[in-house]
Amino acid sequence: FLKNTRNIVEFTLIYNRYKIKLYNYVLKMVSNKMIGEDITQEVFLKLYNNLNDIKNRNSINYWLFKTARNEIYGYYRSKKIRVDQFNVADTDDLEIAGENNLIENVELKEMKNILMNEIEMLPAEQKDVFLLKEYGEMSYKEIAAVLDIQENLVKSRLYKTRQKLIERISKKYKDN
Repeated sequence: FLKNTRNIVEFTLIYNRYKIKLYNYVLKMVSNKMIGEDITQEVFLKLYNNLNDIKNRNSINYWLFKTARNEIYGYYRSKKIRVDQFNVADTDDLEIAGENNLIENVELKEMKNILMNEIEMLPAEQKDVFLLKEYGEMSYKEIAAVLDIQENLVKSRLYKTRQKLIERISKKYKDN
C-alpha cells in the first residue's frame, strides 16, 4: 500500500510538471484538440503503468516526449495520414474591444494562421525539432535524446527551420 501511494504521489508530481508542455507539443503535431487530449492521456496512462520500470527518474521528460511522439506517429499510421498533411487547428476566438484592438487581433490571428500553415508544411524531422523546442520548451540536449539524434543536428535543423519559416512568412507579406 505504501509503495503504491508513493507511486501515485510521484506520478501526480510528474503529471503536473509536464502536462501542459506535453499537451502543447501533441496538439501542434496533430492539430486537433480532442485527439491531442486523447494522445496526451494515453501517454500519461502508459507512464503510470510503467513508472516502476523507469530506472532513471531524471529521464522522465525524455520518456514522455518519446512516447508521445510514438503515439502521434501511431495515430497517423492507423489513419493512414501523412505526418506533413496540411491540417490547421482552429485558433482562439477574437475578443472584440475596440476598432484598433479588433484590427490588431485580426492581424495577430492572421499571422498565427500563416505560421501554423507554414509549420504544417515542414518536413517531419524539421517540424519535430521546431515543436519540441518552441512548444515543448526542451533544450537541445533533451530534443537530441528524444529524437535519438546528435545535438549538433538538432541545432542545425532548428536553425534551418527557423530560416525557412522567416523566409516563407516574409515572402507572404511581400506578396500582399
